Amino acid sequence: MQYSFVIVGGGIAGLSTALALKKIGIEAMVIESAPKIEAVGAGISLAANAMQALKHLGISESVIQAGRQLNAFSIYNPSGKVISRSTTHALDAEFGISNFTTHRAQLHAVLSAQLKPEQILLGKRCQSFLQHTDGYTLHFEDGSQLQAQYLLIADGIRSRLRQQLLPESTLRYAGCASWRGVVHIPEAMPAEASETWGPQGRFGIVPLANNQVYWFATKNANEPRSPLARYTKADLMRNFATYHTPIRQLLEATEENAIIYTDIFDLSPIPRYAFGHALLLGDAAHATTPNMGQGACLAIEDAAILASCLKKTKDVALAFRQFEQKRMARARDIVEQSWRLGQVAQWENSLLVGLRNTAFRLMPQSLSTQQLRKIYSIRFE
Repeated sequence: MQYSFVIVGGGIAGLSTALALKKIGIEAMVIESAPKIEAVGAGISLAANAMQALKHLGISESVIQAGRQLNAFSIYNPSGKVISRSTTHALDAEFGISNFTTHRAQLHAVLSAQLKPEQILLGKRCQSFLQHTDGYTLHFEDGSQLQAQYLLIADGIRSRLRQQLLPESTLRYAGCASWRGVVHIPEAMPAEASETWGPQGRFGIVPLANNQVYWFATKNANEPRSPLARYTKADLMRNFATYHTPIRQLLEATEENAIIYTDIFDLSPIPRYAFGHALLLGDAAHATTPNMGQGACLAIEDAAILASCLKKTKDVALAFRQFEQKRMARARDIVEQSWRLGQVAQWENSLLVGLRNTAFRLMPQSLSTQQLRKIYSIRFE
């Protein structure tokens, strides 16, 4: 079967891109390896830059209805003393939109609802492609094939198709393991996201809508799949036993089988995104550590900016190159900034931790606002 635009990957990047292309009159086919479109059960932060992109795509109100506004981000020490707090009130007014959180499954539902069912082909894992003069032949694990004139690769950090284009591309292990969960609590929490930094690791708390809370925890590990991969809920409760309220309570309320374990990686910055009539998007192009909550935000930005590039020219290869020029420096900056922040946040040496905490406490709000303004400032035309 022959298609014009084919998107490999039905995650946030792929669905956002399909929606963005639909807005400019291009009906792309989304190919997803999973048997149904669904998200792993965890929360997601959508900073003001992502919300601007969703507004540009015309679905910000739907996301807002399914999410919760956040007005601040705080860092605490294990006893609950504030290390740093940044608020977004001034930036909310400046950019006309706030930071929100939602459940990944809700964001997937909002995005997929904008597409025709026949635009999404499920249960097809693409393992390679063959380029020829008038497009690409995609080869799937089940032995089937599909023809595409233009190929958009959004199949995640471990993209097989990226490795075919850039066999030298590598993942970087961030030196820590991660656990995540979502729980329902009786009373709504304050409208702030937070992290607690301490010698036993980091613990993050992100309130969602409907009295749900997304939590995550990280702990240093020398290599992936370390003994930490066998940690149980009881192990996590012991590890964070000395950390302030409500950390123990959140862990206690989480079902054992609902805790998701992952090793943290990002993608070492790559030299290009555009390859003629093929283009890398989202985590396949610039996977980042979760320290700044910008992975999904960058993917949604990608979708809006690609549509803008394609709207301005009928030369698709040129549009892909223009997209690369617009996106590469920004994405690389955020990937590297997130990497550095993660390294500092995971320090365990007591002397370095003391110096770090003092430096964060002394940081003026104006500097924090300046840093956030740079991240939130994005042009789509």
